[in-house]
Amino acid sequence: MKLDCKHVWEHISEYIDNTVDAKLRREIELHLEHCEICSAILDSTRNILILTGDGRTFELPVGYSKRLHERLKEEMERSEPEPPVGKPK
Repeated sequence: MKLDCKHVWEHISEYIDNTVDAKLRREIELHLEHCEICSAILDSTRNILILTGDGRTFELPVGYSKRLHERLKEEMERSEPEPPVGKPK
């Protein structure tokens, strides 16, 4: 059976954890040799696991939260639909 991208994505976690059976692992590896998209997804998934699993915390720059909320408010106001114009009587 030749795997397509969808099948690789369904098993990417088990592939990383090395819990897929040997035959499926080999098929995934063959697919990854030729598929840049799936290879990028594998690398990204591994990076996310590394970043979220190392226990570090990051402090936001001073004022970041305030600037973020102001920007979100501006964007929400800009995207609100215009109020309906009343029909003249």
